[in-house]
Amino acid sequence: MDRRSFIRKAGTTGVGAAAAAATLAAPAIAQSNPKITWRLASSFPKSLDTIYGGAEVLSKHLSEATDGNFTIQVFAAGEIVPGLQAADATTAGTVEACHTVAYYYWGKDPTWALGAAVPFALNARGMNAWHYHGGGIDLFNEFLATQGLYGLPGGNTGVQMGGWFRKEINTVADLQGLKMRIGGFAGKVVERLGVVPQQIAGGDIYPALEKGTIDAAEWVGPYDDEKLGFQKVAPYYYYPGWWEGGPTVHFMFNKAKVEELPAAYKALLRTAAQAADANMLQKYDFLNPTAVKSLVANGAQLRPFSPEILSACFDKANEVYAEMEASNPGFKKIWDSIKGFRKEHYLWAQIAEYNYDTFMMIQQRNGKL
Repeated sequence: MDRRSFIRKAGTTGVGAAAAAATLAAPAIAQSNPKITWRLASSFPKSLDTIYGGAEVLSKHLSEATDGNFTIQVFAAGEIVPGLQAADATTAGTVEACHTVAYYYWGKDPTWALGAAVPFALNARGMNAWHYHGGGIDLFNEFLATQGLYGLPGGNTGVQMGGWFRKEINTVADLQGLKMRIGGFAGKVVERLGVVPQQIAGGDIYPALEKGTIDAAEWVGPYDDEKLGFQKVAPYYYYPGWWEGGPTVHFMFNKAKVEELPAAYKALLRTAAQAADANMLQKYDFLNPTAVKSLVANGAQLRPFSPEILSACFDKANEVYAEMEASNPGFKKIWDSIKGFRKEHYLWAQIAEYNYDTFMMIQQRNGKL
C-alpha cells in the first residue's frame, strides 16, 4: 500500500469511527439531559414582584443549568387558573407545578397549613431550620403525597405585619365585632375573641376599608402593602402578624411528573428551589426597611399589639390546636414535630441572637448607626 492510499483509508476510517461515536453518544446525552417543558401556576399576581418572582428565579436557574433543556413557564394567578386553585390544578395535571402558600387550602384539611405557617409557631429562620434539618420537608411531603403532590420550600416573607385598622385596638374588648379581612387558620383563632373574619380578594381590600365594609385587613408587609395604599383609609398599622411568624411559600409539583424526571433534574429541582427560597427572604429584608419609612412618611401610624391581646390570642390558638390534635392524627404528627423544635429554637434565639440584636437596635434608636 502506498503512503497516499494509506492516509486516504485511515482518514476514512477515522471519520467513520467519529460518526459511530457520535451516533452512540447522542442518545446517551439526550437521555440524561432531555428536553422538558413544564407549566407553573402561581397564586400571585405579577404586581407582587418579590413573591411572584420566586417562581421566575426557579425557572431561570433550571434553564441556565440545563442549557435551556428543562424549562418551567410561569403563569400569574388567573392566567390558567385562579390563584387559590393552583394546587388543585397541579394535582389534576392541568399544570405540572404551582407556586403557592399551603395554608390557602387549610379548609380541606388543617394539616395543609402546617407546611406554611400557623399562629405562634416558628419565625422564618426557625421554619427553614425545621424544614431542611428537622425533617419538615419529608413530614410535609408524606401529607402532600396523599394529594398527588411533591413540595419544596420556595420562599418566605419573614414575619408579617398584623394589618391595617381604621381605629386603634388597645384591649381584647376592642376586638368584639371587628370585621377583619384575615385568612384561614388565623380567622378561626380571632373568631373566638369576637372578630368577624372576612374572606376578600387582594384587589377588593382597599374599597372595602374605604367604605367601612370592613374595619381592618391583613396583607403581607411594608413592601407589598405600600403598593395598595392602605394607610389612606386605615392608618393604624399593627404588628406583629402573630399568625404568620415565618410563612413558607411552596413549590408544589405533580408527584407523578417529578418521579419521571432523570436523577440529575431531580437534584437540580431541589437546588434551584432552595436558591429561590433563600432569595425571597433576602429580598424582602432588603426592601421592607425603605418601604416602612415611606409608609410612615405618608400617614401610617405604627402600633404594637398589646401584651394583653397577644396573650389572649396565644391562649385561643392553643385551644384550637388541642381540638385539632385530638381529631386529626396527621395534623398531630406534624404539629408535634414543630412544637418540639419551637421550644429549642426560642431557647437558643434568646441567648446570642436576641441580645446582639437588642443592643444594635438601641444603637439605631440612639442615632449611632
